[in-house]
Amino acid sequence: MAKNWSPDSWRSKPALQMPNYPDQAALEATEARLASFPPLVFAGEARALKDHLARVCKGEAFLLQGGDCAESFAEHGADNIRDFFRVFLQMAAVLTFGASKPVVKVGRIAGQFAKPRSADMETKGEESLPSYRGDVVNGIEFTADARIPDPERQIMAYRQSAATLNLIRAFAQGGYANLNHVHEWTLDFVKNSPQAERYEELASRITETLGFMRAVGMDPENNPKLRETDFYTSHEALLLGYEQALTREDSISGDPFATSGHMIWIGDRTRQPDHGHVEYCRGVKNPIGLKCGPSTTVDGLLELCDILSPDNEPGRLTLIARFGHDKVQEHLPELVRAIKREGKNVVWSCDPMHGNTISAAGYKTRPFDYVMGEVNSFFDVHDAEGTIAGGVHVEMTGKDVTECTGGARAVTDDDLGSRYHTHCDPRLNADQSLELAFLLADRLKKAKQGTTSQSKAA
Repeated sequence: MAKNWSPDSWRSKPALQMPNYPDQAALEATEARLASFPPLVFAGEARALKDHLARVCKGEAFLLQGGDCAESFAEHGADNIRDFFRVFLQMAAVLTFGASKPVVKVGRIAGQFAKPRSADMETKGEESLPSYRGDVVNGIEFTADARIPDPERQIMAYRQSAATLNLIRAFAQGGYANLNHVHEWTLDFVKNSPQAERYEELASRITETLGFMRAVGMDPENNPKLRETDFYTSHEALLLGYEQALTREDSISGDPFATSGHMIWIGDRTRQPDHGHVEYCRGVKNPIGLKCGPSTTVDGLLELCDILSPDNEPGRLTLIARFGHDKVQEHLPELVRAIKREGKNVVWSCDPMHGNTISAAGYKTRPFDYVMGEVNSFFDVHDAEGTIAGGVHVEMTGKDVTECTGGARAVTDDDLGSRYHTHCDPRLNADQSLELAFLLADRLKKAKQGTTSQSKAA
């Protein structure tokens, strides 16, 4: 166990972005109930994810992390989960084929309910109410009653997470992820898009390859790697009382694990080294993510690396860069150089969503060109520094929403109001997500070819 750490040691520290519950007795009772519930995930699964991320750290695999900005109680349904999983499988297949390396699949799902806010209060007209902080805290409706933080919502979030995990495990291990079904993963509304044709070509090549493998005795029916997939969950560890209540001691190692999700991360607003969120995360043995934004300094980042990954263990710490397409070149290179100079074993991942939010036609949106601009700049920096661009972290959905503008089948400013369903920030729709995967796969393929050419020349 980390020195001078316990699951509740965060309570002695300041903690930003925490809701103010009016009924403390009810909150304590809820946390006590959660502490008696079964774990949502298991220590062995979190250790397996850490091993996979260690391969990403070495450039032997690629991290795909994505899902909802904020899960909601209203949109919880089997079809929504299935459609998200289908698009995720498609993206992973595209990236695996392009990069010729395994893709580590981590969803922002089964726990991504709490959201940090830029202001404690929200004003409409002449009325001001507490900000919506995610369904695990309060309601999105702009009424005084809905905006009161309610601890009972944590029980609802736990139960929804359990149900979501149950279905995802069935999809991942029960045959839905079988590569024989690669043609069946395309959603109906994507079939007429430019990405559908590219995906069908790729799927046909996969099917052809499977035919050859079957001829030499390697069939999905006798090879689990071809009919199943490993899928992990993640969320921002914002609600520390909830995380503490779901902290469990591993029966094998005796180490503490957050069993609310396989991977948890610290946001850009809560990464103060002497505050509660860093204090909690330094003690659990899960893989930890750390968002890095324009305000991140070299000294501050190195200090957090020492706190969160004191043993410098590959796979323990993922640095998630979120600067904005026009700020990457200004801020990222010095951070990458410092991490390389100090020999820190980290996964570098690109979040091209959070720094690229603008307003258009009265809606928050993210232009697809900005998203791809940040991804390309992120890879350019790592290419220039000789370091590994390990993954991407995106907010996306399997639904045909109109929340982010642009893409090959372009969503315009005028389209935003037609299918704008997010409870918080704008998400890439299924078509845009697949387009991102193809563009990224092209980049990874060129990088691989460049590395191969250099090796031959040497």
